[in-house]
Amino acid sequence: MLKIGTLGCGNMATAILKGVSAGMGAECALFGYDLNMEKAEALRCIGLEPLHSVPAVLAASDYVLLAVKPQNMDELLREIAESGNRDRVYLCIAAGVTADRIKKTLGFDARVVSIMPNTPLLLGAGATAMARIPPVSDEEFAVARRIFSCAGTVREVPADRMNEVISLNGSTPAFLYEFAKGYIAYGVSQGIDYETSLALFCQTMRGAAEMMEHSGQDLDALIRMVSSKGGTTIAGLDALREKGLSEAVKACCEACTARAYELAGMSGTK
Repeated sequence: MLKIGTLGCGNMATAILKGVSAGMGAECALFGYDLNMEKAEALRCIGLEPLHSVPAVLAASDYVLLAVKPQNMDELLREIAESGNRDRVYLCIAAGVTADRIKKTLGFDARVVSIMPNTPLLLGAGATAMARIPPVSDEEFAVARRIFSCAGTVREVPADRMNEVISLNGSTPAFLYEFAKGYIAYGVSQGIDYETSLALFCQTMRGAAEMMEHSGQDLDALIRMVSSKGGTTIAGLDALREKGLSEAVKACCEACTARAYELAGMSGTK
């Protein structure tokens, strides 16, 4: 039986474990600890056994989810180091927290898988980036992939690109929601009710994503499919380009990545 523990039982850990519970069922046992034990207790409904200390979770688990805020990670790692338990695979989902930082704080060459999930995991529709880092074995990495595949798509990326990938999947839902707000607000301003505007825009995003993945066409070809010479789409695209959409997206991604590197340099700060 696969034994999975979580140190931190917030929204992301909850989403991951709900996916595991639904996808693996009796094949796995789940354990968890949180400073706010009400969060751990709330996960009894998916079969998680709340435990009352970090060492207890380590003792019960083979794979341990490190699911606290980046600013609190060093404190947790010091507590793990003090437990003396070295025989675990650590699944780190904290933005900007590198495997090297984890190993240095733990004081040994720990088995770490660096992971960047996103909040659609809550609906089983997540997009997770994952990096394999020695001395994690192929078998251990495959198990880590399986854990996250229970709640969506998983792709492997190089370990040195884990900060850069955040702007492609980790933070991106918020960027898309911000983008969506403008379109939906415009619909409402033109007398189309909010629910209708939301439904049409959301289905359009889903359909466009399917086209990008499965039509066999590149993005420029897909744009041409929607665009007619002198038509409405061209007029809208021209306005987006004139207002600097591409430059704004680039600035957004660069700021996101820069903050990840800043967090990577924070050791024990808040």
